[in-house]
Amino acid sequence: MTRVDFYLTQTSQRKQVLNTACRLADKASRQGHHIFIHTDDETQAQKMNELLWTFRQTSFVPHALIEAGTTPSANDKIVIGHDHDPEFKHDVMINLAASIPDFFSRFERVAEIVSGDESQRSEARERFKFYRDRGYELTTHDIKN
Repeated sequence: MTRVDFYLTQTSQRKQVLNTACRLADKASRQGHHIFIHTDDETQAQKMNELLWTFRQTSFVPHALIEAGTTPSANDKIVIGHDHDPEFKHDVMINLAASIPDFFSRFERVAEIVSGDESQRSEARERFKFYRDRGYELTTHDIKN
């Protein structure tokens, strides 16, 4: 069964939340996981694409962006998308969207990153209840930014 981790950030700044997603994706990738970063829309997907190139001064995190007419390679360890299930097997999904995608349960782990913004925390509480009511294993982590 899918394990769900909620990462609670203290900041309401969207860039810091996305940086947290970058750090998490980088760490999971270095541990050998294949990650799908699910975003709300194309704009957020593009922002994640840019940040994975620049969030660290010393290097970039290799990744692929699913865009209209493109298909990532099975070798891509990190894939970013927003409107459909990725075609290849990934074991970790980082959900940056306000809702839970229908395909979440095919992942071994789901990471929900939550900002300090009260409206986003409220949405995250609804997602937490959804997972809890269906018996998923839940863990909460407080992130200091």
